[in-house]
Amino acid sequence: MNELKKILVPVDFSENSNKILQSAVFVSGKCDARLSIIYVLQSFDDYSGFFVPHMPIAQFEVEMLEGATKKMESFIHENLASDIPHEAKVLTGDVAEEICSYAKKNSIDMIVMGTHGYRGFEKILFGSVAEKIVKTAPCPVLVINPYK
Repeated sequence: MNELKKILVPVDFSENSNKILQSAVFVSGKCDARLSIIYVLQSFDDYSGFFVPHMPIAQFEVEMLEGATKKMESFIHENLASDIPHEAKVLTGDVAEEICSYAKKNSIDMIVMGTHGYRGFEKILFGSVAEKIVKTAPCPVLVINPYK
C-alpha cells in the first residue's frame, strides 16, 4: 500500500458520524494525512416518484443544500479540533457514486467510513452505501462498525 496522505471521511450526520470521524482522525494522525470530510445529499431524482413537494423542486434542492452546508459547518465545529488539517464539502448526487468519484478526482489514498448509516426504509431503497463503496472505490476502504 502507498503512503497515506489524503483520507476521505464520508459522514451522514447520524449519531455514528462522530465515532467514524474520530477513527479517521486517529489514522490521519498516525500517517500525517489530511482529512477530506464530505456529506452527500442524496439526489432528489430518486424521490421524484414518491411525493409531490409543495414548492418547486429546484427551490427545495437549494434549501436542502443550504441546510446541509450549515449542518456540516456545525458538525466540524463540534467534532474536530481546529488544528487538524482538513477540508469539508457538501455534494449532491448518488451517495456511493459521489464518494467514489470524489476519491478518484482528489487522489484519495484511503476512505474511512462506517458500516451503519441509513436505517429502515432508506436502506431498503438505496441499499448499503458501504457495500457499494467497498466494491467500487479507487482506493482502500477502512470500514468501521461504530457499535463495537
